[in-house]
Amino acid sequence: MRKMKGFRLRLAQFLLLLLAILLLLPMVQTFLYSFSSIGEMKAFMKTRGSYDETQWMEAHLIPNLVSLGQYHQILIADHTVLWLFVNSVMYAALILLGQALIIPPMAFALSKFRFPGREGIFFGIILLMLLPFQVTMVPNVLTLRSLGLINTIWAVILPMWFAPFYIFLIRQFMVGLPNELIEAAEMDGAGTWSVYLRVILPVCRPILGAAAALSFAESWNLVEQPLTYLAARQELQPLSTMFNQLASENTGFEFAGAALYILPALFVYLFFQEDILSGIQLTELK
Repeated sequence: MRKMKGFRLRLAQFLLLLLAILLLLPMVQTFLYSFSSIGEMKAFMKTRGSYDETQWMEAHLIPNLVSLGQYHQILIADHTVLWLFVNSVMYAALILLGQALIIPPMAFALSKFRFPGREGIFFGIILLMLLPFQVTMVPNVLTLRSLGLINTIWAVILPMWFAPFYIFLIRQFMVGLPNELIEAAEMDGAGTWSVYLRVILPVCRPILGAAAALSFAESWNLVEQPLTYLAARQELQPLSTMFNQLASENTGFEFAGAALYILPALFVYLFFQEDILSGIQLTELK
C-alpha cells in the first residue's frame, strides 16, 4: 500500500512538472528570442504561415547569435515601446491606488454594517461581476461620454476603481471574521475608522495581497477598455494593445517588448506569492 501511494505521489509530481514545463516554455522562449538580433527575428517572423502541414515546424529554441540589439532598439533608439510601457505602468498604478482606497472600505461596510439596501447593493455587485464587458460596454461609453471622460485616461481608470469582483472577494473574506474582534476594539474605545485601519486591514492582509496581485494582472493586461474608450488617442494606449500591431509590422524587436512586458507581472507575482496562496487557502477554509 505504501509503495502504491509512493508511486502515485511520484507520478503526480512528474505530471505536474511536465505541465509546468509546458506552461513556462512560451515565456522561456520569449526571453531567449529577445536576445536574438533584429535581422534574425525578422527572418524568423517572415516564415509564419509558410510551413507544410505534413511536416514539423523547424525548432528555433535559442538565438544563433546573442545580441542586445532588440533592447537597444526599444530602450534607446526607438522610444515607442518604452512610452507604451510607461502608459501601462501609469494605468496599473492609478487603478491599484484607487482600488486600495475604495474597495476595502466598501467590502467592510457590506460585510459588517447593517443598513437599508445592503443586500440589494450586494446583489447588484454580483450581477455586475457576472456580466461580460461586451454587455456593459455601451452603458459605460454613454456614461463616460456624458461625463466628458471619453478619450481621457480616466475613462479607463475610474470604472476599474469599483471592480465588482474584488469587492465580492474581500467582502466574502470579511464576512467570516469574528465580530468579537470588532467588539473588543470598540470596548477599548476605538472608533469605526480605527477598527478598520488597526484591526480589519491587518487581519485581511493575505486576501488583500491576493486581490492586489490579481488586480495588477487585470490592469496590466487591459485591451478592450483602452481600445474602446481611447479610440482617438493612440498615444494613451497601453503596451498590451500594441503587440498585434508590432507583430504584423514585423519590427524584429517584438520579443524584447514582450519580455519587458512580462517582467513587472512576474515580479508582482513573486512579491505576492505567499499572500496569494494564503488568501486562497483561507478563502477555502471559510
